[in-house]
Amino acid sequence: MTGTTVTLREMRWWDLDRVMELEEELFPEDAWSRGMFWSELAHARGRDATRHYVVAESGSRLVGYAGLAVFDRTGDVQTIAAARDHWGTGLGARLLTDLLTAATAFECREVLLEVRVDNARAQRLYERFGFEPIGIRRGYYQPGNVDALVMRLSDPATTGAGAMRVRTATGEGGASVEGDVPVEGGASAEISAGTSASTASTEDPASAATPAHPATPATPAHPATPAHPASTAHPESTANPENPAASTATSVQGTETHG
Repeated sequence: MTGTTVTLREMRWWDLDRVMELEEELFPEDAWSRGMFWSELAHARGRDATRHYVVAESGSRLVGYAGLAVFDRTGDVQTIAAARDHWGTGLGARLLTDLLTAATAFECREVLLEVRVDNARAQRLYERFGFEPIGIRRGYYQPGNVDALVMRLSDPATTGAGAMRVRTATGEGGASVEGDVPVEGGASAEISAGTSASTASTEDPASAATPAHPATPATPAHPATPAHPASTAHPESTANPENPAASTATSVQGTETHG
């Protein structure tokens, strides 16, 4: 995909057909349902928004997406996903940078995420952003019964995204070029009621990612209890296809990574 321009923008409900296609391709065993995404987007706009979701587009094609949830000034990376033919292009790092920028706008004191213990590429990407392991959740990913490594980034305003931008710009560091990672929020109207579109050439191989996200969106763990069990996903019937922002559904969170 060298030379292709990829644009990031806010995820909306009309993107879900294309999001689900990529979700089911990248996470065949534990893909989120359309209802889970609806529930997340229901909290992605307005003064009380607690989610930030973006999609990545190359022309008319959706090639990635990512989401963040925020509870009590703690951010939780819900999902990050990049199409396989965009692995190794830096898209995973761009998506994660966008989430950390949103976490800073939300005034998060820390950002948490879960990643499969067998997803080494995703772990390397997060480590380069400053995330550190803090615990294990046994059997978190079902039906495969795979453990999740819980990772935390302290003070995203001064670490993570800012440091990664510097390394990418100078061609130093960045995520492993072996692959890109997927993982899955919404900022308030004042903060990001429509994520500003950003464009950049995907030629820069300084960052790569491997898809990753939790089996279900899960409530962000409190730092003192990083091993909380995954929450049950809200049923699809709670979402309002005409106006997700008007939905009263309570969303639950978790993290996947593909890219």
